[in-house]
Amino acid sequence: MSRDLYSEHFNFSERPFTLLPDPEFLFWSKAHSRAFSVLEYGLTTRAPLTVVTGEVGTGKTTLVQALLSHIEDGVTVGLISNAQGGRGDLLRWVLNALDIPCDPAADYVALFQQLQDFVVAEYAAGRFVLLIIDEAQNLTRESLEELRMLTNINANKDELLQLILLGQPELRDMIVRPELRQFAQRVTATYHLEPMDLATARNYIRHRLEHVGGTGKEISAKAVTLIHETAQGIPRMINKICDLALVYTASAGHQTVSVATIKELIDDGVILPTRAEPLYLTNRADLPKEVANEL
Repeated sequence: MSRDLYSEHFNFSERPFTLLPDPEFLFWSKAHSRAFSVLEYGLTTRAPLTVVTGEVGTGKTTLVQALLSHIEDGVTVGLISNAQGGRGDLLRWVLNALDIPCDPAADYVALFQQLQDFVVAEYAAGRFVLLIIDEAQNLTRESLEELRMLTNINANKDELLQLILLGQPELRDMIVRPELRQFAQRVTATYHLEPMDLATARNYIRHRLEHVGGTGKEISAKAVTLIHETAQGIPRMINKICDLALVYTASAGHQTVSVATIKELIDDGVILPTRAEPLYLTNRADLPKEVANEL
């Protein structure tokens, strides 16, 4: 195929269903609008902790990128993905995200003091620090408690350090445990992104097709229904199926993705099934008892 696999065939300006998070393609469903409002509320009110959860591929990272594009001057942002390790390791992740050099031999107290000095210096310069932690479900209970302690860095009534946590549903499950009640009390705002229903998925697919110059009808209504069912409403999975379906359709010289095309994708095994429940791949000892019993 020529440019971008099928863009020339359908006269698209670019591929409408790439898997990379792109705020320009953000579809403002009711759920995503509410989640974004929660993020904005947390940022505006200087909330110490804001939490957004959802299944893999529901658009959490894209929402944060959209938020970052709206942030004005006066905010120093650090972004952490897949932070792991024991006590003290998280602090090194934080310092690295904020481009603060640290001594590899420094102990926990020295690292904490270094972070506190930086945050206070930013405040003195008229700035506050925002730390965004993606894939926060990978953090241990001890790491979440460590984050709570970081929110104690303040001056009078001003919060100098704000945290936004993004994670899969097990993060929400972890936060509501009795042993993390102090952490939960510091969470000012939280939102859980559910998978899309069929009506939302239809509008989502049409939006992305029209965004690249399409008519919005390049994928038939019946095909969209099957796509939604197969993807279980997960936007990333919808993107993957639509992208492959457009490749198949263009290679066959057709102009509309049909149900037969989606079934062909499924029969060819190029679409991996989506699990209805989260898959726990971990050796952590603090999983819910019912999950641990299944391992």
